Order: sequence, then structure tokens, then C-alpha cells
Amino acid sequence: MKTATFADCRITLHHADCLDAMAHMRGDSVDLVFTSPPYAQQRKNTYGGIAPEKYAEWFLPISDELYRVLKPDGTFILNIREHSENGQLNTYVLRLILALIESGWRWTEEFIWYKKNAFPGKWPTRFRNAWERLLQFNKSPDFYMDQDAVMIPRKESTFRRYRQMYANDHLLLRPASGSGMTRKSVNFHGREMVYPHNVLHLAVENGNKPPPAVFPESLPEWFVRLFTKEDGTVFDPFAGSGTVAVVCHRYGNRFIGCEINEKYFDDACQRVEKACEQKMIF
Repeated sequence: MKTATFADCRITLHHADCLDAMAHMRGDSVDLVFTSPPYAQQRKNTYGGIAPEKYAEWFLPISDELYRVLKPDGTFILNIREHSENGQLNTYVLRLILALIESGWRWTEEFIWYKKNAFPGKWPTRFRNAWERLLQFNKSPDFYMDQDAVMIPRKESTFRRYRQMYANDHLLLRPASGSGMTRKSVNFHGREMVYPHNVLHLAVENGNKPPPAVFPESLPEWFVRLFTKEDGTVFDPFAGSGTVAVVCHRYGNRFIGCEINEKYFDDACQRVEKACEQKMIF
């Protein structure tokens, strides 16, 4: 296992299988796990590819170690997506979710990353995907979450709607569907900032950066702000080109990452070194 750290010792990158690296990590030491593992039957030339029917079996030993190193109030965010096979969507992600729940994880929330600049297109029976899911898992219902950190400016249309209050705006209204969600419109009167929903409208920033499935820095940035304190520790067992590491440096978080592909590991080290403007220490 080759390890690169930086002068401030807040960012550590391992060229290793994540299971080997996690064996040396303390339990209950990570605030946020944010990762995007290789999807089933994809990246065969790089990671060998995992058959859909064996995906949960392959991932469960990793998730068990993630459970061990995650703090009781920590959060695990999994970026993953189904693929189409023989004209229908494969169910391997659904089977993985059920397997994670059975192994002790709590499936708390599902976020959608809407790629607002996704290239249009179609196949004979479907259109091009313009979104990916990010699954939130926790060890406990009492997890750390700073919702104020991701508040957004209120839309101008909302300003106009709540400029004048009516009688019903002062009432706590419940939807007819019985969903349990309530709304009291007077609470929005005069607000400059509001809480977002769980659909994230973020542009793809692919460029020529390896590996081939790179998410934009704005994606992990949103979750780092939401689920960690300034000095929190973030772990990415499939670090790729080091996107999460760069974000953590920007926000003052500690970061630990693993990448089994030597080229991507070297690229990640160079990228982080440039972001930190500090020399690597091996």
C-alpha cells in the first residue's frame, strides 16, 4: 500500500484496495463517507467490472467496514445508478439497498442529482439519462445535519407570492394526500433564504479529467457542507481523481481516500498537490 499525505496532514491518499486501507482505520472515526463505486458491468478495463447478480455480495464486506469506521452520528452517501439490460432496467441497485438494510444500515433519504446540462439523446425504447441517485444511509436516527449550511436564495416568484398574506396563509395546512407534510405560508413571509429540496440541479463538469465517470466538485461540496463540521473527517473508498479530496481541502475538512488504479491515484495526488500548493510526502 502506497500512501501520500500533504504537509498539513489533513489529506491522505492511499494507493490500495479500500478493504486493506480500512483495516488500519480506527472505528467511529469518520463523519461522512461520500463515494461513487464502479457500477455493475461498467469500467471493466479499469476495475474488472462486477456482475449485477454478484454486486451486493461484492459490496457488503466494504459496507461492513464503512459501518465500523463511521461515527454513530455520521452519514454514508452512495452515488450509484442502474443500467439498462436487454431492454429493461437492472435491479441490482434495489437489491443492494435491501442488502444494506438487512446488514444494519438505515436507509434515511434519497437525493437526485439532475444534470442540468446533460446532452440530449435517445435509444429505440428510452431517452438518455439526465440524473443519478445519491442514497443516504446512517447508523442511527440521530445523525449530524446542518440544514442551514445549504440554504438557497428565495426565488423572485416566491417573493411576489408572499408579499401579501391572506387568512389561510396563517394556518397550518395539511395536504389531502395524508403524507404528513405541513405548510404554514406565513413562515415564508420576508425570508431571504429558504431550505432546498432533495433534487440537486448541478452541471456536469467532465472535461478530460480521468477517470471516465467524474462528478462535479459541486456535488460532494453540497454534502460536505450539509453533513460535516469544519474539522470533520470525510472518507472516499473509491477516490478516483480526488474530487472529494479537493473539496475537503477547500472547506477545511480532513480527508482519507483510497484508489486502486495507479494512474488515477497519481492523477489524484497531482490534483490535490496543486489545490493545496504543498508537496506530497510518501
